[in-house]
This record gives sequence, C-alpha cells and structure tokens, in this order.
Amino acid sequence: MKQTMKQTMRQTMRQTMRRTMKQTMKQTMKQTMRQTMRQTMKQTMRQTMRQTMRQTMRHTMKQTMKQTMRQTMKQTMRQTMRQTMRQTMRQTMKQTMRQTMKQTMKQTMR
Repeated sequence: MKQTMKQTMRQTMRQTMRRTMKQTMKQTMKQTMRQTMRQTMKQTMRQTMRQTMRQTMRHTMKQTMKQTMRQTMKQTMRQTMRQTMRQTMRQTMKQTMRQTMKQTMKQTMR
C-alpha cells in the first residue's frame, strides 16, 4: 500500500510538473511572439515613415527648386530685356535726334 501511494504520488507529481512546464512554455512563447511582433511592427513602421518622409521632402525640395529657378530666370530675362530695350530705344532716339538736328541745322544754315 505504501508503495502504491508512493508511485501514485510520483506519477501525480510528474504529470503536474509536465502540465505546469507545458503551460509555462506556451505562455512564455505567446508573450515572446507578441513582443517580437510588436517590436518588429514598430521598427518597420518607423523606418517606413522615415523613408517616406525623406523621399517626400527630397521630391518637394527638388520641385520647389526647379520652379523657383524657372520663375527667377523668367523674371530676370524679362527685366533684362526691358532694360535693354529701353536703353537701346533711348540711345537710338538720341542719335536720331542729334542727326536730325545736325542735318536740319546744316540745311538751315545753307
């Protein structure tokens, strides 16, 4: 009887230990998997957001620079053309007036 009790106790202890170990392992694995997944997702999201932001900023900066350069060049060309035309017209008018005055004076003096 004593031996039977001992054997039964041993078996019960073994079974209890096995169950406890299995449950503990299951819970530990679940927690580990959850944490790993969370961390992986967080890192992936952060990296993706960073890359997206960088690319967007680069693209935006490039476009802005292009547009700004185009506008600046257009304005500069317009202003330069206006000034050049004004100066050319002034000089041409001055020269024409001088020549006309000279010729008129010459003819009048004759």
